[in-house]
Amino acid sequence: MRTIIDPAAPLEWKSRRRKLILLVALLFAIFLLGRIALSNWVDLLWFRSLGYGSVFWTTIWLQVILFAGAALVTFVVLYLAFWGIRRSHQGNLPTAHAITIGGQPVRFSVQPALRFISLAVSIVFALIAGFTMVAEWPVMGLFWYAPHATGSAADSIFGKPLNFFLFTLPAWQLINNWLLTLAIATCAVAVLFLFITSGSRTLENRKLSYGPSPWRGLSLTVAFLLFVLAMTTYVSRFETLLEHHTIFDGVNYTDAHVSIPGALILCAALLLGAVIAAVNALRESRGRRILIAIAPAIVCYVAIGVIGWYVGNFIVNPNQLDREEPYIAHNIEATRRAYGLDRFSQSEFPAETTPDAVDAANNQATLQNVRLWDWHALQDTLRQIQEIRTYYDFPDIDIDRYDLNGTTREVMLAARELNVDRLPESSRNWINEKLIYTHGYGVTMNPVNGFTPEGLPILLLSNMPVQSTVPGLKVTRPEIYFGELTDTDVYVKTRQQEFDYPQGQNNTLTSYQGTGGIVMGGFARRLLLAIARDDVATLPFSDDVNSQSRMLLWRNIRQRVAKLAPFLTFDQDPYLVVGEDGRLSWVMDAYTTSDSYPYSTHYGLGDNSVNYMRNSVKAVVDAYNGTVTFYVFDSEDPVLATYRRIFPGLFKDAAMMPPDLRRHVRYPEALFKLQSEVYGLYHMTNPQVFFNREDLWTVATETATDSEGEQAIQPMQPNFVLMKLPGGTKEEFVEILPFTPANRNNLIGWIAGRCDGANYGTAVVYDFPKTRLIDGPQQIEARIDQNAQLSGQLTLWNQQGSHVLRGSLLVIPSGRALLYAEPIYLQAKQSPMPELRLVVLALQDKLAYGTTFEAALKSLFGGEASSLNPTEATPVAPASTGASGSTTDTDALIAEAGKDFDDYQRLTAEGKLAEAGQKLEQLKGVLGQLNSHRK
Repeated sequence: MRTIIDPAAPLEWKSRRRKLILLVALLFAIFLLGRIALSNWVDLLWFRSLGYGSVFWTTIWLQVILFAGAALVTFVVLYLAFWGIRRSHQGNLPTAHAITIGGQPVRFSVQPALRFISLAVSIVFALIAGFTMVAEWPVMGLFWYAPHATGSAADSIFGKPLNFFLFTLPAWQLINNWLLTLAIATCAVAVLFLFITSGSRTLENRKLSYGPSPWRGLSLTVAFLLFVLAMTTYVSRFETLLEHHTIFDGVNYTDAHVSIPGALILCAALLLGAVIAAVNALRESRGRRILIAIAPAIVCYVAIGVIGWYVGNFIVNPNQLDREEPYIAHNIEATRRAYGLDRFSQSEFPAETTPDAVDAANNQATLQNVRLWDWHALQDTLRQIQEIRTYYDFPDIDIDRYDLNGTTREVMLAARELNVDRLPESSRNWINEKLIYTHGYGVTMNPVNGFTPEGLPILLLSNMPVQSTVPGLKVTRPEIYFGELTDTDVYVKTRQQEFDYPQGQNNTLTSYQGTGGIVMGGFARRLLLAIARDDVATLPFSDDVNSQSRMLLWRNIRQRVAKLAPFLTFDQDPYLVVGEDGRLSWVMDAYTTSDSYPYSTHYGLGDNSVNYMRNSVKAVVDAYNGTVTFYVFDSEDPVLATYRRIFPGLFKDAAMMPPDLRRHVRYPEALFKLQSEVYGLYHMTNPQVFFNREDLWTVATETATDSEGEQAIQPMQPNFVLMKLPGGTKEEFVEILPFTPANRNNLIGWIAGRCDGANYGTAVVYDFPKTRLIDGPQQIEARIDQNAQLSGQLTLWNQQGSHVLRGSLLVIPSGRALLYAEPIYLQAKQSPMPELRLVVLALQDKLAYGTTFEAALKSLFGGEASSLNPTEATPVAPASTGASGSTTDTDALIAEAGKDFDDYQRLTAEGKLAEAGQKLEQLKGVLGQLNSHRK
């Protein structure tokens, strides 16, 4: 039986398939656009909740304009290229093609298929280009909003102002890369059509048909490509100011005399080739004319390369210092300016070696604030004695200075944050994680050198609820809803009370009273929020969440500030501040950076390479409400000035920062580290010295011990010190870092970054005498290891079910000398709670140690012998035997005990913790005598 096939069936099947594809594409587009719109709506609510709705809309309009412009131009260029090339090959394209489906031949038309492919490819590439440009909106935003440069420093090669390199050049590079991609894509399409038509003619044994030349499309695309390459070559001239060379960065002799003039010649050759290719497309096209269009550029490129090779090898290399000297000078000057090294001042430091040079009498503030608590050891200890519950954690330790009863003391703070990942498995449910366990609680504070007789920290702020041992120091709002571990969304102001803190067998509950978060509103709004945050299964149906409830989003402070200002680079070490009103705030340093500062050398900053950096902004985040405020601390920064033009409502002047927060700002760590790295090379301002690397510095290294007792050599970290700078009249909070000559261990100098008052943001470099050697940290560590008594004791401790944890070796300038200090802790293998057991102090020619800082000081300055045994309490004179005498002595001891206790409280309140510890020891001795009398 013969089957009759309806000739209309293939067409009907094709129509249905096309409709199905269009329907699926439409549904996918609706879903995608709906998710994007919903995400942006939630972002808008969040920005408005923080008072930055205008920032959101400005960003959105910039992104929309960039997306629309890039996508439209890309689509038009590609689709017109497809259309023009297709027309140029019209006579050589196959008209139809047959394929077999189910054993039956089905013929389809090639022309509609090509039109569909060209449309689809153009749309896809347009979308990719649009989204790519959206990701670069800060570059284009700076380009559009940058002020016209008037009086800006110009480079010596092109005479361009600084704004051109910071704002215009990056935008040109971005546009050129985009156009170059388009040009290569259109050329690829032209080549593809050539292959298709050539293959078609070969299969059909046809000769080239008359009509539009098949070379016309390729000629047009090659003309476009050569024109874009000419633009790219022209812009590349300015990029030579950013290039890296072996000795320095920026323009060198060969660039100035060969590469830059040669780039203009090459640019002219490319334009000539573009004209030849365009003429070839308009007239009767020939393939060899395309080769002729490319030839001038190839010849120029080779010639410039050969000339550059000759100049570099036979003119520059034999006389390199003489030829490169002016360009090295440009690099030194620009790099120092780009990293703020021009704000450094220099001074001499004698680094004398005698105990008298420490000038202990006039540097008590320095000696009383030597940081003996290594932050790793303190963190482990706090986790044992102050976590209270397993779901709390202390993620970081911050160092700061506080006024305690009229005396400025250096202290260490740690926020007790809630870690929901540590909740018992049986408690891991939606209600607990989203409604009940919503925040951390409280903060600990201890002096940097305060220890109990058991080697534990003396806590000024501790426990839950927060207890303070210092009058005037208080925490009125201890809840931490926004911190470093708050990585989840929570809902507050619900019918479910929140867990506040544990108290014995019971828990204290609370309800959020702040203004942070997005109001949940009615059911429809709640449903949309649930969809946006992937919480559809629970949130819309919870009876605990009502219209007045609030959703707290992006509570991690790093994510929070980065979402508000993604164009800034943030320091990864935020620090906590206790305000005078008792509220907790986080302070984060923010940087503006660039990789296009002319002549400046590039350095690594995280995953990025930069050659310009400024700490222009301090971001303050309220730990309870989550409000974020950006304060401007460098009004001269041109990058930030442009961002302020884009977002006028985002930034506030530094003068508007509350005074109690302003007193706690500090020299930023990331900037200080990078400046120190740059200064090690660029303190050499003489081009000849720089060329020979005669005085290269590196950050001093130290031997660090981890919690497992393993040792490793690593660069020293900046150390915050409360001290009196040499020649200063008042102690101040500074960040210091010592240096050694390259590949040497002896010290050569140190840098102090100043944090207080009018001196904030400046730095002082102290140079040591070069006529004698000053011991560095590695040499002091070697002296400790070589001390027979110390090394024997450390070896013994490491063999008794515990291991020794050596804290960071501190290098502390005091008076005219350097004081080295290293705390040594003992940590049981079963308990990760280190306890201070030894303090080692050293000068250039003397090493001393003791079980306490006071004992080590007496050994170093008082001539007493160093000892590994605890200092005995001062003995009390024995009482006489008579009854009357016994009563009298008992009364005297009671009175003395009362006086010692009063003195202990007074000294603790004044922050004189070392003296308070001595009084506590005396009190123990007196109580021991009273016990013996009672017996």
